[in-house]
Amino acid sequence: MKNRTVLHCDLNNFFASVECFYAPELKNVPVAVCGSKEERHGIVLAKNEEAKKYGVKTAEAIWQAKKKCPNLITVPPHYDKYAEFSQRAKQIYRDYTDRIEPFGIDECWLDVTGCEWLFGDGEEIAHKIRRRIKHELGITASVGVSFNKIFAKLGSDLKKPDAVTVISRENYREKIWPLPADSIIGVGRKTIRVLNNVGIKTIGDIASAPEGLLEELLGKNGEGLRLAAMGLDASPVVDERDSPEAKSIGRSVTCRYSLTSWEDVHRVALSLCERICYSMQRDGVFTECIKVSIKNDSLCVLEKQKKIMQPTNSLSGVYSEAKALLRELWNGVSPVRALGVYAASLTESGCICQLSFDSGAEKLQKRDNLEESVFMIRSKFGADSLKRAALLEELPYSSRDDGTNEKPVQEICK
Repeated sequence: MKNRTVLHCDLNNFFASVECFYAPELKNVPVAVCGSKEERHGIVLAKNEEAKKYGVKTAEAIWQAKKKCPNLITVPPHYDKYAEFSQRAKQIYRDYTDRIEPFGIDECWLDVTGCEWLFGDGEEIAHKIRRRIKHELGITASVGVSFNKIFAKLGSDLKKPDAVTVISRENYREKIWPLPADSIIGVGRKTIRVLNNVGIKTIGDIASAPEGLLEELLGKNGEGLRLAAMGLDASPVVDERDSPEAKSIGRSVTCRYSLTSWEDVHRVALSLCERICYSMQRDGVFTECIKVSIKNDSLCVLEKQKKIMQPTNSLSGVYSEAKALLRELWNGVSPVRALGVYAASLTESGCICQLSFDSGAEKLQKRDNLEESVFMIRSKFGADSLKRAALLEELPYSSRDDGTNEKPVQEICK
């Protein structure tokens, strides 16, 4: 197997560290970045080292965290700041390699194979990056150095904060194999129960499992897990610029209060469709499939999707399809807690309309011209420069952006 040098850079306590950067008085007190109670996101999103000392954990409810740490200071998230720091960190990484694969907003793999003669060996490059992040960004990072991605990730987790850990071919059995089995990527809550039931407790146990056992227990991913534990992970570091383009765009929101009327459901759906269509028009893509999802007060999620005859990125087209799907999906009785709309099977080819003297075709052309004018005005003067009358009243959710920075979601239509 070809020798590689792979780094995994993890920005420590990322959200909390950025908040403390802007409020230095918080650095030496327990701090947690938390979602809004009013918007039903009242959980801990991130915590600093001081809060960790009290046992505060990510994803636990705010009341649970404050029970452990009565003097815990909670602050709301500022995602625009986190995105900025993430991009600044990537700029530092690109001074050392052009092979960078993000793993969330605060983690990246770097393949520095062949760069050693310029910047030193993997450990030296890791220390250079760690020091630059500390001095240039004012936050800290832990860096794992290894010969594959999975062990590099484990290395960055072993020692925090502001540290470098090297996992080599000579020491990985000593450093990696004693770790709990769920430390390795690919082992979640369900998988660890299956493994524990057959006596597999550590990564070393995974590596030494009889060939075929894990595949029998876990399906086709089982053998891959065993090979990864043995240090045989050969997955490449895929630069984000080489990743395939998104095949769908979606928006979903959890509302401040449960929706009980068609008027409210339609208003929320319209606002989501407007954001999605802005993104498609901006990127010059069209959708061939619309999907909607709702979550009721019992946290039951219902979904429905439909292939459409002609690809479109017009708001009227997307909204009419979404509204029809919602009519089929929701009984109008069970309160709606969350709602999502997705445009899937994206294509660069839009609807090709045959020329016609029919009045309907003329109306469609006028509609498309109007939507194009609205898009141009918003692109120049901002998303809030024009508003639809139906959306003038306050919506039952709080948006963190202006609708122009939606992130692609997984492909929905196969």
